[in-house]
Amino acid sequence: MDAYLHDLDKFIQWMQSSHMYRTPSEIKLGDLRRFIKWLGELGMGDASQARIISGLRSFFKFCLIENIVSHDPSVLLESPKLRKSLPDTLSFEEIEQIIAEIDLSKPEGGRNKAIIETMYSCGLRVTELVNLKISNLYLDVGFVRVIGKGDKERLVPIGSSAIKYINIYRQSIRIHIPVKKGFEDILFLNRRGGKLTRVMVFLFIKGLVKKAGIRKNISPHTFRHSFATHLVEGGADLRAVQEMLGHESITTTEIYTHLDREYLRETLHRYHPAFRG
Repeated sequence: MDAYLHDLDKFIQWMQSSHMYRTPSEIKLGDLRRFIKWLGELGMGDASQARIISGLRSFFKFCLIENIVSHDPSVLLESPKLRKSLPDTLSFEEIEQIIAEIDLSKPEGGRNKAIIETMYSCGLRVTELVNLKISNLYLDVGFVRVIGKGDKERLVPIGSSAIKYINIYRQSIRIHIPVKKGFEDILFLNRRGGKLTRVMVFLFIKGLVKKAGIRKNISPHTFRHSFATHLVEGGADLRAVQEMLGHESITTTEIYTHLDREYLRETLHRYHPAFRG
């Protein structure tokens, strides 16, 4: 609310500097467009402009609800096109470094190794990981059934390394945990036999990254990004990557083609004689 009020104050400042004094019901789409143009002339970036437009839209929705205005002038107000950017990704070698820091002498070590192998092998969201069910594992044929956003199901291939460490976890560690009622089918459990939380996964990964000496902003989601990035860099079909990630729209998956082009450009500069200094 404070941020929206701050953004609305900028609009008021612009009206005052333009000697334009109007009530909310008198403001037109053209006024809002001139305001956004003014922000651009001040040097404000696209992301900041988009946030202010969001604040204006919320303000006029409020005005509609309160019958302060009869129509919303911000409905057709265009936001600047923002380039989607990827957070840090991990190389295969860095993932190996992280896994090497796991203390396998502890029961949670074997579980955590299976978790990281599964996240990277299948490109799972952390919520999908903590909700993964034993009944949805088809390890004999190399697939897992994943419940994604909006309860949509998808079948995802799983690699042999992840299968190996899931089986070790189930046969040597999970079997000794007293499982709480209602969590019998959940694959990855905490030491008290309940379901892991997203925060628990976040914390143990942060600890491993620190031990490995990797200076990147890493979260559980990084393994999903790394999974997709490595597939695209290797030449995987974008539709196949979309299916495995569970993206509803191909445009969401296309973000990885931007990264792939950067990867190709870097490779060209590194190895092509015409680009080497």
